[in-house]
Amino acid sequence: MRETPIKTKSYAFAVRIVKLFQWLSKEKNEFVLSKQILRCGTSVGANVEEAGGAYSEKDFSSKIQIAFKEALETRYWLRLLHDTDYIETPAFDSMYADCDELVRILSATTKTLREKTSSVQESPDFDPDTLYSTPKS
Repeated sequence: MRETPIKTKSYAFAVRIVKLFQWLSKEKNEFVLSKQILRCGTSVGANVEEAGGAYSEKDFSSKIQIAFKEALETRYWLRLLHDTDYIETPAFDSMYADCDELVRILSATTKTLREKTSSVQESPDFDPDTLYSTPKS
C-alpha cells in the first residue's frame, strides 16, 4: 500500500505520543494517565496501517472507524493531562492540533465511507488507497 497523508501523520503522532509517555513517566512520575494516552495515541496509526491491509471495504471501514474513535479518546486524555497540569500549554497546543487534524481527516474518511456504502455495493476490485480522504479546507 502506498504512503498516504493519514499514514504519515498518524505515525508521526504516535512517535510524539511515545515521547510524551516517556517524559511523563520519567519527569512527572505519572504512570496511569500516561499509559492511557500511550495506548490510544499509538492505536490511531496502528489501525490506519492495518486498514491498508483490509480485504474488503467493510474491513477497511471498521479499522478507520476504530482509528477515529482512538483519536477522539486521545484528544480527551490530552485535555485531561493539560488541565491537571501534567502538560504545559505550548506542548498541549501543538499535540492537540496534531490530534485534532487526525480526527478531522478520519472523520472525513468515515463520512466518505458511509456515503459510498449507502449508495454502492462492494466491488470485487477493492482498493483501500482510493478510500483515504483528507478534509476540504
